[in-house]
Amino acid sequence: MRANARLFWILAVFFGLVTVLYIVWSLLDFNHGTVEWAGTFGLGLSMLLSAFLAFYLGRTHAAQGGELPEDRLDANIDDGDPELGFFSPWSWWPILLAGSAALLFLGLAVGFWICFIAVGVGVISLIGWTYEYYRGLFAR
Repeated sequence: MRANARLFWILAVFFGLVTVLYIVWSLLDFNHGTVEWAGTFGLGLSMLLSAFLAFYLGRTHAAQGGELPEDRLDANIDDGDPELGFFSPWSWWPILLAGSAALLFLGLAVGFWICFIAVGVGVISLIGWTYEYYRGLFAR
């Protein structure tokens, strides 16, 4: 994780230098002589995103108190194999929930009335996914 943080810091510095170079280059343009704002903001926000990621990875690495198993050369595969949780392989609710999210974004793009249908399907899908082990064959 330390290597990832360093790479993102290097990337942030690179985007910062490229942003300054882009501003200078656009100001020295003989035809216009003004700052081109779309590229400047794009490169500046890329620098900001890289800095945020580097800061987060650095703080997370410091909070974990040392090297992760995937960062050590002498680690085994089983050292970095935590239990991630229980996921139902036969559940259709996540697919319906993703479909309702897609329908919601489609409604924002095409017609707002579709959003009402998407929210209804989404609420039903979320409730069904939450309570799928409380009913039917797999009730506990």
